[in-house]
This record gives sequence, C-alpha cells and structure tokens, in this order.
Amino acid sequence: MISQETFESFISEAVSLVPALVRERIENVAFVAEDEPVTPSARNKQARSRGLLLGLYEGVPLPGRGPYYSGVLPDKITIFKNAIERVAGPDPEKIRLQVHEVIFHEIAHYLGMNESAVRQWEHRRKKNQLSKR
Repeated sequence: MISQETFESFISEAVSLVPALVRERIENVAFVAEDEPVTPSARNKQARSRGLLLGLYEGVPLPGRGPYYSGVLPDKITIFKNAIERVAGPDPEKIRLQVHEVIFHEIAHYLGMNESAVRQWEHRRKKNQLSKR
C-alpha cells in the first residue's frame, strides 16, 4: 500500500506524460484520487478490470461541447486507489504503471472515444511502446 501523496504524484506524472497535442486539448477537467467509488454513476459503471472499477470519467466529452459550453463545473476524472492497488499488487512501480494506463484510458473518454475506440487506442499505444524498446 502506497501513501495518498505518492498515488497522487503518479496521477500528476501520468497527466504530464500524455502527448502534448492531447494534453493541450484538456480543459476544465479535475483529476481526483479516491479510495473507492462512491457516486451512483461510479458504482454502476460497466468498464472494469477484473471486476474492479479503476477510473471514471464524468462530464461532457470534448466533441459534445458546443458554443454555449461555459460556466460549468469541471469534468472529473477519478482514479480509484484501492482498486488499482488490488490489480497491481504491492509493487509501487506496477501501481505507477497501472495509474498511467487508467489516466490514458479516461482521457480517451474525455476526447469522445467510446469503449471500443479506447481499447483500440490502448492497443496501438502499447504496440508503439513495445516497438520503441
């Protein structure tokens, strides 16, 4: 189990590693760490890993923001610490890498991708990472 401070630093690091062209498009989004899902939308979310909800995007995806999108509360990307620790195990490096995966996944939803498109994007990203090694 890692500290909340370390977990939050993994989130900040993951956001900073998002390609600049994508990161520049992220506006009005709060990145939050919670131990467990507490909202009804989080408890009912279908996208899970090993039955656990690792992250959740809540808000208006970028393509859905029209000319009148202003004065609204920030969208929210929540990363669930306990679920990630259960999936990744006690190794801080595995937790760090899992946080990175979840951040990329939820940002893809923010960009307007459905679950299928997100999975394809993740597959291409992992393939590119492997080819760079």
